[in-house]
Amino acid sequence: MPDNRKIVVVLKGYPRLSETFIAQELLGLEQAGFDLTLVALRRPTDKKRHPVHDEIRAPVHYLPEYLHEEPLRVFRSWLKARKLPGFKAAFSAFLTDLRRDFTRNRFRRLGQAAVLAAEWPQGGAWLHAHFIHTPASVARYASLMTGTPWTCSAHAKDIWTSENWELAGKLESTRWTVTCTHTGFDHLKTLADGRGHVHLSYHGLDLTRFGPFDGDRPARDGSDPADPVTVLSVGRAVEKKGYDVLLRAFALLPRNLSWRFEHIGSGPEVAKLKSLATELGIADRIAWKGALDQKDVLAAYRSRDLFALACRITADGDRDGLPNVLVEASSQRLPCISTNISGVPELLRDGENGFLVPSEDPQALAGALERAIRDPALRARLATAAEQRVREQFDNKASIRQLSSLFLQEWQSA
Repeated sequence: MPDNRKIVVVLKGYPRLSETFIAQELLGLEQAGFDLTLVALRRPTDKKRHPVHDEIRAPVHYLPEYLHEEPLRVFRSWLKARKLPGFKAAFSAFLTDLRRDFTRNRFRRLGQAAVLAAEWPQGGAWLHAHFIHTPASVARYASLMTGTPWTCSAHAKDIWTSENWELAGKLESTRWTVTCTHTGFDHLKTLADGRGHVHLSYHGLDLTRFGPFDGDRPARDGSDPADPVTVLSVGRAVEKKGYDVLLRAFALLPRNLSWRFEHIGSGPEVAKLKSLATELGIADRIAWKGALDQKDVLAAYRSRDLFALACRITADGDRDGLPNVLVEASSQRLPCISTNISGVPELLRDGENGFLVPSEDPQALAGALERAIRDPALRARLATAAEQRVREQFDNKASIRQLSSLFLQEWQSA
């Protein structure tokens, strides 16, 4: 069992439906005996929450999302933080960053760090940030102010939309950093200037929550209009998910092929995607389900025929790492089609346990969709292989053991 040192975990927002991988990690650390306090930069915006969020016992402390919304709180915190021994070092680091990034966002992170330092959770002895962009900026400044060591979990967008100079500066000051894909690991390792404190740690899946699916899937082959193949996707409607590419691929399928598409998730591009579906003449084959909790998502994995996610790299570098929904779908023997970018090939191998196509290629995606829709035996073979890979290599207990070991090594050496 770990000692009773409290870990203060800085999050961008909490709880969030799209970040089940973080929630299951927090719960895993609590179950391993760690004492956590959660600090979020944003209050929740989702109308629903997953069951796992209700199982996490850690208290949640919300910082001002915008400093002008709570001026008295920020002012009082600033006066208190200025008296801390590490304030000068934090302010010096802020000025260095400001010269390269003169934005309101930079001032906001310093202000949030001052509030965190001034309202420091009782017993807090360690800082850990989820995401190496804005939460890590707050954690780094607060670490300097309070003299509390800090560590970080880096994921995907936070790595690829951050400037290298900023990533390198944070890596220099963390005790260690973990990340969840080989591509992210290789990039951060290069920026770490030879230090061996960057670690690869797949999130994995809580396989007790995603137990084996023992049912049979009907051998639908797209030939019966009364019994179409249903293609599922789960994800926020944002550019990096490539839903516009997926819709264009659907529009290229033969008109006599019977299929339906269901999307689970919310996001800023839903209206735009609905308009595109209408323009492409496929709106009558699509159901937009909106955001659902984990129980409903699990039921969908078990009752649909195929899963598709057309991941892409956006112009500003944003991308997925290894989308957790692909791991979840695979755990339920739901065959997956995706693209060969980022961490996706670390789970799926084309023709071995899934279908992989180039990103931004509706024609190739349509070809994979048609092949999968017409061949239920192939779907079953690939899905069985994918489930086996998940259950052998993506159990989140391994990730929890790794994180527990990293925390304990630090505390034992202190």
